[in-house]
Amino acid sequence: MSDEKMLRAFLAIDPPEEILQAIGRIQGRLQRIIRGEVRWVRPEAIHLTLKFFGDVPESAVKAIAGVVGKAAAGVAPFSLEIGGAGVFPDQRRPRVLWLGMNGDVPRLLSFQQELEVGLGAIGFPAEERPFRPHLTLARIKSSRGLAGLERALEKGAEYGAGEFTASGIGLLRSELTPRGAIYTTLEWFPFAGKNGR
Repeated sequence: MSDEKMLRAFLAIDPPEEILQAIGRIQGRLQRIIRGEVRWVRPEAIHLTLKFFGDVPESAVKAIAGVVGKAAAGVAPFSLEIGGAGVFPDQRRPRVLWLGMNGDVPRLLSFQQELEVGLGAIGFPAEERPFRPHLTLARIKSSRGLAGLERALEKGAEYGAGEFTASGIGLLRSELTPRGAIYTTLEWFPFAGKNGR
């Protein structure tokens, strides 16, 4: 039995501060409409997650970094526009309230698939659910007593947080504490490709 240290890790693009501030304002508007058992995500803890690993041995970080670094070096930065609110899995059983995105999404999807293939080759299987790029605003604990969600989603298209250029991807560690998760960037990989790829 190995006593190797385990890390809770994921790959994510961090939106810049001005986008996170705009998201905070959107959350404030939504909090005035939506009532019920809803846990709002702190704006500074919001990421665009491309791959969640869960617990990985510390020794795996180097192999993960090799795959991610190679993939990131081949793609140009992504221009992403954040906006449009929705829920997963659907409005009848809402669990996650999110903001969607437009812009270089087809290239982003292609990059995420490339990551999945490369990481699958070193023992990290792909997610079964299709990747749908989004930023999680809140988690809905129960639909009992939930009010205002439908009204909020009718105006979903109005919730825009702006546009930014994603210049790289981070390998992040998540440490769960009673006050919420603490995130640390273990490695950061710039998108170093030329435009169009």
